[in-house]
Amino acid sequence: MKFLDEAKVYIRSGDGGNGCVAFRREKFIEFGGPSGGNGGRGGDVIVEVADGLNTLIDYRYQQHFKAPKGTNGMGKDRHGANGKSIVLKVPVGTQIFDEDRETLIHDFTELGEKFVLAEGGNGGFGNAHFKSSTNRTPRNANPGQEGEERWIWLRLKLIADAGLVGLPNAGKSTFLSVVSAAKPKIADYPFTTLHPQLGVVNAQGREFVLADIPGLIEGAHEGAGLGDRFLGHVERCRVLLHLIDATCEHAGKAYKTVRTELEAYEGHLADKIEIVALNKIDAVAPDELKKQKDRLKRAAKKTPLLLSGVTGEGVPEALKALVEVIGEAPVSLKAKGGQAEPWAPATPQG
Repeated sequence: MKFLDEAKVYIRSGDGGNGCVAFRREKFIEFGGPSGGNGGRGGDVIVEVADGLNTLIDYRYQQHFKAPKGTNGMGKDRHGANGKSIVLKVPVGTQIFDEDRETLIHDFTELGEKFVLAEGGNGGFGNAHFKSSTNRTPRNANPGQEGEERWIWLRLKLIADAGLVGLPNAGKSTFLSVVSAAKPKIADYPFTTLHPQLGVVNAQGREFVLADIPGLIEGAHEGAGLGDRFLGHVERCRVLLHLIDATCEHAGKAYKTVRTELEAYEGHLADKIEIVALNKIDAVAPDELKKQKDRLKRAAKKTPLLLSGVTGEGVPEALKALVEVIGEAPVSLKAKGGQAEPWAPATPQG
């Protein structure tokens, strides 16, 4: 399944049914009076958070969603049926923006959360509604109100407690595969990870969700490499684990490169709590490791953790540091085992 974290969708709620003009005509009833019923209300467009979804792939192949209109009123005081509402299923962490891509309409952070995105139009009154002591035979009825229509943007920001950042080939995917059951692609070339990966980590007697973000390079905020579009997925994280490759040319420069990209991003990522770790310590000589550690300490202004995702050395200490920051109350309901209605494909309308 492709990872899709952004989609443009057209939605339209149903129009209300028209009111009816009718009169009661029965044998032996001389003045039957008005009997036109009201129109039904149009269907709403509702967005709901579903369990088991982690991408917006459903909206890659269908972009138009229209709720049915209400049924028109009929004679003999018969009111029209209401249009059935349609429900758009989205994963936890989805944000709805207006067509300008800046105006936030709603932010979904909990399983089972619902939001009425567009209300259906009210049904029109039939002529029986207008009957009064001074108007015994009204011959007018109201048309149904039109539904709402708009283009919206769905943007997914994964719900995770901690995020992994670093340059390409810093060992982020290896670290995620070691500490969780996730199976990200691992290879010895840059940009092996093309999409964010999630893993549930069990450490210190509790669980939390860890997100692996594709590597950043210098100029990512200007579109270099994969750009910084995936940094939105760590906006909700409480803590960032910044991995630096001990085999790189200069650990301090590598650290500053990623920090520059985080500061250029508008999501206040540079203000988040950061744990700095020097990875791949098994692949360098002790003298070189000491140099890299000192360089990184000067650049980060803090003592880095030393670890190796391959051998597991230093990994428990890194997880302990993450747990201490995350605390007892996890950000993600997935870590709590929250329950919601199982996901089902959206039913095409219109």
